[in-house]
This record gives sequence, structure tokens and C-alpha cells, in this order.
Amino acid sequence: MKKLTPARVISPSKILKREIYARNLTKEKLAEMSNISEQTINDIITEKKEITPEIAIKLSQALNISAQFWLNLEANYRLHLAQKKNKVNFSVVN
Repeated sequence: MKKLTPARVISPSKILKREIYARNLTKEKLAEMSNISEQTINDIITEKKEITPEIAIKLSQALNISAQFWLNLEANYRLHLAQKKNKVNFSVVN
């Protein structure tokens, strides 16, 4: 059976940036709406911090996008990075 993989994997940071832009928000305003620190919002956008279940719930409440969406997006992105890293390490070993 052939394994299906997405043509491209989008990081949660890109989706969050697009949502902020589409809603004409600022990081400061999203921080206020979500009760997430502005630093944490910035760290997610710059891919220094992952979206945790707690952050996903707060984003869900602020943006009316399910927490499950944010968690799935994060998990899929992290899995993609791990697979990519594993392929690089595997090819170097061989």
C-alpha cells in the first residue's frame, strides 16, 4: 500500500500569522484577547515555542478555531520535522 503524504506541511506559525493578518489584529491584541503573553505569541510565530494544549484552548476561545485544529497542526508539523531530520541522519549514516 502506498503511503500518502501531504505535498507540503504548513507550520502553525504561518497559520497563526495569516489569522492575525486576516482578522486585522496585532500580536498585542491577540495576546489581550487570548490571555496569552505577547512574548508567547511572538515565540510561536517565530517557531521558538510549540502550541501546547493550554495555548490551543486559549487560541480556540480567542479566534473561534478549535483547539483540536491547533493541536493537530502542531503535531503534524513536529512529526514532519522529525521525519525530515531522521531521513537526513539516516542518509548520513549510510
